[in-house]
Amino acid sequence: MKLLHPVGLLLSCSCLLLCAVAPVRADTWREAEALVRWKASLAGANESLGPWSMANSTSLCESTHITCDLAGHIIELNLAYTSLNGTLDKLDFSAFPHLMSLTLIRNGLFGTIPAGISNLTSLVTLRIMQNPYLRGRIPHSIGQLKQLSVLQLEELGLHSTLPEEIGNLMSLIMLNINLVTLPGSIPPTIGMLIKLRELSLIGNNLTGSIPMEIGNMTGLQKIDLHENYLGGQLPGTTSHLVKLQYLHLSENQLVGHIFPGLGNSSLLDIVDIANNNFSGFFPSSIGVGGALRVASARYNGFTGIHHQTFQNCTTLQEVDFTANNIVAELSDCFSEHPGQLTTMAFSQNQLHGTLLTDRDLGGNDFSGTIPSWVSISLPELIFLRLSSNMFDGIIPQEILQFRQLQLLDLSKNKLIGPVPDDFSNFTGMTEEQRRYPDSKFYQVQIHIVWKNVDYVYHLRIAAMVAFDLSGSNSLSQEIPNGLTTLLGLRYLNLSGNHLSGCIPEDIGNLVRLLGPLTEPALKQWFVREDTYSQSAADTCRPIDIQQ
Repeated sequence: MKLLHPVGLLLSCSCLLLCAVAPVRADTWREAEALVRWKASLAGANESLGPWSMANSTSLCESTHITCDLAGHIIELNLAYTSLNGTLDKLDFSAFPHLMSLTLIRNGLFGTIPAGISNLTSLVTLRIMQNPYLRGRIPHSIGQLKQLSVLQLEELGLHSTLPEEIGNLMSLIMLNINLVTLPGSIPPTIGMLIKLRELSLIGNNLTGSIPMEIGNMTGLQKIDLHENYLGGQLPGTTSHLVKLQYLHLSENQLVGHIFPGLGNSSLLDIVDIANNNFSGFFPSSIGVGGALRVASARYNGFTGIHHQTFQNCTTLQEVDFTANNIVAELSDCFSEHPGQLTTMAFSQNQLHGTLLTDRDLGGNDFSGTIPSWVSISLPELIFLRLSSNMFDGIIPQEILQFRQLQLLDLSKNKLIGPVPDDFSNFTGMTEEQRRYPDSKFYQVQIHIVWKNVDYVYHLRIAAMVAFDLSGSNSLSQEIPNGLTTLLGLRYLNLSGNHLSGCIPEDIGNLVRLLGPLTEPALKQWFVREDTYSQSAADTCRPIDIQQ
């Protein structure tokens, strides 16, 4: 047998190796060429994408914005915050059959999303966000990205309907299309996304009703459709969503009664259905699971709350039913001492009976004395509003035991006697704190009357450090010097009482007093319309009290 010379063997092996590598090199060369050509069409690309050139095409995988696999193919392109200006038209998507992730966040892209994006057949994650000049429509061809599991299109200038082909993305786990202006309705084909865990379509112009097919997505954990124009009733198929944890439907035009099965999920944590036109009874099923932390249903037309709706909700922190038509005795709805509650708002309803554990109960028909045990049962309370009721008697000393309280509103009642003096436990007012509720989206509307005008504040509760005893009360004696220790106060109103004697000399210590935030012309603090004895005024250090 004739033996092959070692040199010949080496050459043969080299040829075989080159033959095997050559196709891969051609593919990676095409990827580099596509990137360099696109870069040439962009303004400002030299600064952020400087290394991209054919001269160093073999080292593109070392670029900050590129990730490659072991074969040298580009599998991730992350162009977040790169200040690129131009279009996507010159980017040859077909050159990237191995690309799994494309991120384009906060650039200066304009034009449209090309239909050719469907050539990214291996794409798993697509994020195009904060490019407000990227206009046109979501291409119908996007439905061909069968491997896609994450689709985020946010803060874009798009103006088109949500394509029916979105239902073809059967691998989707997250669908976030927010603030992109989507007129029209949610297509029923969305119910085909049976693997979906998160659905977010915030701040678009969506109309029509929520499709009943949403109940097919039984794995859904989060639904956020707030700030749209969705109407009709909430479909009863939502009772199939047994894994749901987060439901946000506020600021729509939803109507009618809510199907009793909503909230069958034992995991339901946050429900916000505020600013709609719901009516009837608030569904008791929402609290059955016992995991509920936040329930916001303000500005609807609910007429009642079922017996013991929140009895099992030991983790409940925030409840807001402001401005409904609820007629109820709240003691039937809540456990006796729900210690984790930090916010409860029920103003502008028709509540009756005596107070238990409630926070914002302004504008109802509660009577009797303010319970002395309230600070013991609710030690974490940061907001207490009992204004516009019929509470009488004196202000109990025990109410001054709150250590976290930052807003106390007892105005427009029938309270008598002196203003308590010892505020040493009010550390929430003596220090400038900003203790916000855990849920980031939660907002509240606070009503404060100034010169017979009702001002409405849209802000987080804890941002307003305030003390209000004004209105139709009949509090008497001197303004206590203890008030001057509340150095964090932004708003103080003692008007409409029968106070007498001296204004405390240390009142000037309250340097943070601003008064109603919507009226900068108003003075810094308010003790108007009270009476002061002439003899006391002669001996007091003069202080300018301006109306």
